[in-house]
Amino acid sequence: MSPDELAKLIASFTRARVASAGTVTRYREPLVGFAAADDSRFASLRSEVFSGHLLPGDLLHRARSVVSFFLPFQPAIVAANARRREEVADEWIIAYLETNALLKSITEELIATLKGMSVRAAAEPPTDNFDRRDLTSCWSHKSVAVIAGLGSIGLNHLLITEAGCAGRLASLVTDAELPTGRDIAGARCLRESGVDCMKCLSLCPVSALRADGVIDKQVCWNRCLDAAARFNHLGRAEVCGKCATGPCALQAPRERHRAASR
Repeated sequence: MSPDELAKLIASFTRARVASAGTVTRYREPLVGFAAADDSRFASLRSEVFSGHLLPGDLLHRARSVVSFFLPFQPAIVAANARRREEVADEWIIAYLETNALLKSITEELIATLKGMSVRAAAEPPTDNFDRRDLTSCWSHKSVAVIAGLGSIGLNHLLITEAGCAGRLASLVTDAELPTGRDIAGARCLRESGVDCMKCLSLCPVSALRADGVIDKQVCWNRCLDAAARFNHLGRAEVCGKCATGPCALQAPRERHRAASR
């Protein structure tokens, strides 16, 4: 099977699995991107994200490619979480829990499917793969997604894709050759594109985001812990998501701004 054929199989598998998920949460079309395991940007994550960030080869010996997935939420989920600044919507919490489970299932099933094709693969979990003391991640799914060409990081510290930032991410590493990711032309965030937009700052109920691009991770985390307390009976839902309900929630606002200015 050629690299292009294998990439199409992975993408079609993901779309079919999402379409038949049977979750309360509804999704838009999943995005799938690919990167070469030896891309120099992976090594850069050790200085840009965390000194202990893993390389693809740390997850899988003789890794050759990395696959990144983004499952974008339906607009109704975003609208529900945008209604009240302080309270996290039930729909958002449920989407967080269901999507994490779905992404874990997708990566596990893909690993098994690829094994049957003599392709080895490995993955970090879609969530809870970080140190709860210093809030550093050994494998940043959003940074991996940037390298795979799915989008860029916005002022809200979220990945902004062509389908926006309201959704969840996962990734896996394989020893098969796959087409390399497409590079995103410029920043997706309006603020970083020279447009006066800081909507995500006003949406944050605890002012964890700053105009200079710095985020107070501990303040953000404490907010997520407080919001999760209501849903302990459902699982670990340490999430807020208010900063993902602005103009970049459902599409890349840079593209919309460009279209509107023509």
